Amino acid sequence: MKLRISKYLFLLVMAVFALSSCSEDDNTVDEYANWQERNEQAFADTLDYARQQIANGSTEWKVIRKWSLQNQTSNKDQNGVEVPLSYKVYDHIVVRVLKEGKGSGCPMYTDSVKVSYLGRLLGTDTYPAGYVFDKTFEGTYDKATAQVTTNLASGWIDGFTTAMLNMHIGDHWLVYIPYQLAYNTTPNGKIPAYSMLRFEIVLDSYYRPGQVIPGSRAAAQALKGEWITE
Repeated sequence: MKLRISKYLFLLVMAVFALSSCSEDDNTVDEYANWQERNEQAFADTLDYARQQIANGSTEWKVIRKWSLQNQTSNKDQNGVEVPLSYKVYDHIVVRVLKEGKGSGCPMYTDSVKVSYLGRLLGTDTYPAGYVFDKTFEGTYDKATAQVTTNLASGWIDGFTTAMLNMHIGDHWLVYIPYQLAYNTTPNGKIPAYSMLRFEIVLDSYYRPGQVIPGSRAAAQALKGEWITE
């Protein structure tokens, strides 16, 4: 009888230990606690810092409106009077220029692009530098070893596309994208909902078939429908 009780007691203790171990290993709740608030605050702080640097004359930082809003300068109120547009914090991406490219022209919305990139989430206890959810290169970017991926400039999330349409060939940017211009309130694979994304992006080349870019060194290439690489 004592042996049987001891056996059951042992099994009960092991079961409790197992549940406790699973709870400690499954830190998803703690890892992403207050995730929306943390990401909103992180982007707001980054935006404020970038604007301060720009106001002080820095060329290392850029604040760029969402691509679909860039050509909008006014709208009309209920009386038909033109009034300035009111832009929200999350209508922008923030860019830190790591290296300035020398390429002529920028991709258009209908162009194809070749890029290298590394995407991270906001830093957490487990991943202080930010979890890497997608990448085409490892560690520090090296053109000689980095892979490139090809896509339409319009084929990305809005924040990434906004960066594409403002980059020159050779530009190496660190891009901060608010979740509203990324995957918004919907999880995507290993990316939780409400995630601000940080992309390190290098524009390798772009393709604009049959169009001349006025005054561009790449005009001849564009006319022939070749990849523009300079």
